[in-house]
Amino acid sequence: MLFITNRFPKGSIQTKAGRKFEFDLKSNAPSNSVYFCRRNADGSLTEVGGMNFLSELKCSKYRQIVLYIHGFSNLPDDIFEAATEFQNLCDQKDAEEVLVVPVIWPCDNDFGIIKDYWDDQKSADGSALSLSRALSRFIEWRESDLNSPDTDPCLKRINVLAHSMGNRVLRETLCAWDKYDLAHGVPLIFRNTFLVAADIENESIHRTERAKLICDASRNVVVYFASDDLALRASKAANLKNKIASRRLGHTGPENMEMTPKNVYVVDCDDVNNTYDNPKGHSYFRSGKEKGKPGLVFDHIYACLKTGRVFPEDELRRSTIIREI
Repeated sequence: MLFITNRFPKGSIQTKAGRKFEFDLKSNAPSNSVYFCRRNADGSLTEVGGMNFLSELKCSKYRQIVLYIHGFSNLPDDIFEAATEFQNLCDQKDAEEVLVVPVIWPCDNDFGIIKDYWDDQKSADGSALSLSRALSRFIEWRESDLNSPDTDPCLKRINVLAHSMGNRVLRETLCAWDKYDLAHGVPLIFRNTFLVAADIENESIHRTERAKLICDASRNVVVYFASDDLALRASKAANLKNKIASRRLGHTGPENMEMTPKNVYVVDCDDVNNTYDNPKGHSYFRSGKEKGKPGLVFDHIYACLKTGRVFPEDELRRSTIIREI
């Protein structure tokens, strides 16, 4: 499994293709560098380097890429387990259709959800500069001779799945990229962007707000939410503790759909989230009632991946309700 990270490694911070890569789990500070790596079948990690990484993705047999940005309080082993589960579900649907690439940003492993939450929120914001550098590296590679853009361009679709606080990482990364590296706004580089149980303010995705750049960079943006997501209730409590009162996008969907760009769709997962992820109701986008078997939320995500389109039940409201049959 290929992955991208801005967690500090043990040993040298200098990139060296082919070296053994080990996470320094004692540090949850975001590195200014970004590392392009592979997790091998035996669980060991190898740094491959940015250009080699991108060339390997281009040469893979998979038609599409999903960049998976995890949520808060997740250590690398947790992230690999979740990404592997999602990969296996995709492979059950179609062989060599979707390749999952985790984006691992530095979470904390301190005791206590409130302490973890605020440490991870700072880390999410601090990850923006290094991860935006990865996007710049992709644009550089895409136009370089290594990609042969005129004779052999890379035709793979790129999608993003951001879970929980990973939505904050995505938002801030695009804002940093737009501010420091781009002259005319973010390019349209993502086919689908899935915002699952998003731990950002529910007005964030309005046209006048920071997360609008997610819409600019994507053909489709699909927001999955559930009002009884218990993990997001802990997030709300953490924010209230610091006198920040705001509903979360992953609880309610956008505050006002009329103020969102027209490529935003919403999916209400209230009926299934706690059935699929008991008791938190937070990681409901992978397996359903039985681990290893796709749930209805996953089926919806995969249908969007396959077609590149979203077909809402209510076209006027751009909304769908996920229900068990």
